Amino acid sequence: MKRMEINVRKRKILSIAACAVICAASLSGCGSGNKKGDGSGHMYRAALPYNPKSLDPQYATDPSSATVIKNLYSGLVMKDEKGGISCCNAKDYSVSADGCVYTFHLREDNYWFFDENNDDIIDDDEYFPVTAKDYVFALRRILDPDMHSPFANEFMCLKDSRLARDNAHSMEALGVVAKDDYTLEISLEYPCAEFLSLLATPAAYPCNEEFFLSTKGRYGLDDRSVMSNGPFYVRQWYFDPYGSANILYMRKNEVNENEVYDIYPSFVSFSIEKNESAVKQCFKDDTAECFSSLKVGGYNPKKYNISGYKAITLGLVFNPADKLYSNENLRRAVALAADREALKGETSSDIQPAYGIIPPAVDIVGRSYRELSSEKQFDIYDTRAAADALARAKEELKVKSVESVKIIVDSSTVDSRYLHVLSQHWQDSLGIYIGIEDLTSKEFNERIESGNYSIALYPVKGDFNSGLAVLDKFRNEECLKKAAGEGFNTENVLKSSSVTELVNNYTAYEKALLERFGFVPLFYKSSYLVAKEDNEDIIYDPFTGSIDYRIAKNYS
Repeated sequence: MKRMEINVRKRKILSIAACAVICAASLSGCGSGNKKGDGSGHMYRAALPYNPKSLDPQYATDPSSATVIKNLYSGLVMKDEKGGISCCNAKDYSVSADGCVYTFHLREDNYWFFDENNDDIIDDDEYFPVTAKDYVFALRRILDPDMHSPFANEFMCLKDSRLARDNAHSMEALGVVAKDDYTLEISLEYPCAEFLSLLATPAAYPCNEEFFLSTKGRYGLDDRSVMSNGPFYVRQWYFDPYGSANILYMRKNEVNENEVYDIYPSFVSFSIEKNESAVKQCFKDDTAECFSSLKVGGYNPKKYNISGYKAITLGLVFNPADKLYSNENLRRAVALAADREALKGETSSDIQPAYGIIPPAVDIVGRSYRELSSEKQFDIYDTRAAADALARAKEELKVKSVESVKIIVDSSTVDSRYLHVLSQHWQDSLGIYIGIEDLTSKEFNERIESGNYSIALYPVKGDFNSGLAVLDKFRNEECLKKAAGEGFNTENVLKSSSVTELVNNYTAYEKALLERFGFVPLFYKSSYLVAKEDNEDIIYDPFTGSIDYRIAKNYS
């Protein structure tokens, strides 16, 4: 690979492989051998549920890819566990008075590293600075129509983004400019109170154009087609779809550790499994130190570190081809007769009754969106109005009674017993019998895809921590597109000069969707990270599914 000729401070970091071998041979866990006793130096064993589809942060969306990407790259800013935004590779930034121009001054000690000779030594010709041009190229790639990035809609706030998206030859018109190597200027079409949060997502991680072109179309697809500017680099990535010894092995990228960017583990070694059940088995067999799951029954919180985040909204979707529930008044009747208050004594900490679409785990400037926008404004429970809507539906459908149907449920996602409470209320208040049919994930997805259902309890989760990402599901997922109706778009939702305006925009979009009665939210569902008790600060993102090991500490 042709090397960029950039003068940088030369240094060589010796391989730590020998030290790691000594630790592994003499100690039960590498973390217990460090002199400071601060949990650093551990070699983490982990498992991915399947092979990453791509390590291209401007393109990848699956959880396996997201985990590796989170540990491979870093961006201008980052979000902490509480949702606060802080500088990462940006030393500082300023915002113009009109809120439309962001100027970032980059740190000069964030480096790209590519171990060209595979010797586990960071040679002086194997690393070079990340510059403003790398962020320009990354953001242009998102809007490039030939790229088909799934994140293009989220970055339409960039100035002249529509021109860039509609004409790849106009990329230079996009409002992203490298003023010099370490000064990046980003101009927006309008003020956007959530812009910094967008820059904290993997989609906004830098991409070096020269390296990208050198991979000849294989960027992010193998261990020789990725370069690290984050806490770890990919040392080996081996996957045979017919084999069982599949691994992705990452080593600490010491060139990027500094006084404001700690990297605690020495290694992260992933086995690549065939499904999530296999990952749980790895945890039981002590070959993985944590796993993510939708259910944590059987794991004692006194013996394991368990963290849960209500990032999923489960709601009813109705088949638009169904002879009965294609009728809006019938859907309205079901929505009005859903007594969520009756659920409060029945639900566990795993779920809570939902009135809105955007779940509580979505945060804005460190606060839950649901704290900023009370969902009780969407409480429409009214049995008399429900009965009136049912009467109108029967008249429109020309029927005297409504035939019984079943709600299909993915039993791996939620316990359907909670639905039985609502089913009884629908029968008591409306005289409608709506049963429940439990299915496996495979069966559920097949029924949704084929249209073989009347009503389904459908999960909605954003691809990253943002109300926009949640609402965009109603643009992109087929059954939700039908629930939202023709013409639904989210182009204006981010036009907001303040947090208050942003919250009001999200609330207005929720209200508009709910008034169609195509999606009736019922529950907020938790996603979990379960870790061995001798670990701390393994950070889980319930939206992307990524597990971040950068500051993970092990005290075994």
